[in-house]
Amino acid sequence: MRPDQRADNELRPVSFQRGYTKYAEGAVLAAFGDTQVLCTATVQDTVPGFLRNSGQGWVTAEYAMLPRSAGERVSRDAVRKGRALEISRLIGRSLRNVVELTALGERQILIDCDVIQADGGTRTAAITGAYLALHDALQHLVDQGALPQLPLLGQCAAVSVGVVEGEPRLDLSYEEDAAADVDMNLVIRSDDAIIEIQGCAEGDAFPKSMLDQLVDLGMHGARILFDIQRKALAGA
Repeated sequence: MRPDQRADNELRPVSFQRGYTKYAEGAVLAAFGDTQVLCTATVQDTVPGFLRNSGQGWVTAEYAMLPRSAGERVSRDAVRKGRALEISRLIGRSLRNVVELTALGERQILIDCDVIQADGGTRTAAITGAYLALHDALQHLVDQGALPQLPLLGQCAAVSVGVVEGEPRLDLSYEEDAAADVDMNLVIRSDDAIIEIQGCAEGDAFPKSMLDQLVDLGMHGARILFDIQRKALAGA
């Protein structure tokens, strides 16, 4: 049995609170079980230097864990280092995959993902919540007449999978992640296209058949997340 008594193909309780803070054009509190990530989206009327005068927009992200979001204090400057920098780039890549950047104009959407509380799957919660914050920031531009329509190509969600005690499991908590023989994260688009797979064997190598099982399990989880996102956008 899993520590929280879930089925192997069951997500932790997932929720999204939109409009969570006052000033950002998009602000969503994403919760995957005990993992909580505040995702905010800021509209900037500028683009990186390599895109100036191109007519194309950009989406980028910064990820950080608040100092006491985990069992031990995390340094505040960690956003500029190793793991946090890698996750920041992952979030940006993932979101750019669902935005028609030429339709955005020369604007940048900066996504900040701040982990308030960590219990496994912080990067997947960040990506899934960041999509909603991005959506709301783009909707703000539409409402202001700055864009004729949402320049979105689909939804984006991410979920973790892994092999624990020989069994494929969906959406690992920290306790399961620490004990996993295989650890993997998938970023999926709502047309079932895969944006990114990050995975490795923590111990022995695993066969392709297990990879196929894990990808199918991740797809299953992503489809549930897409439905939860749609309900959040509908105000349900």
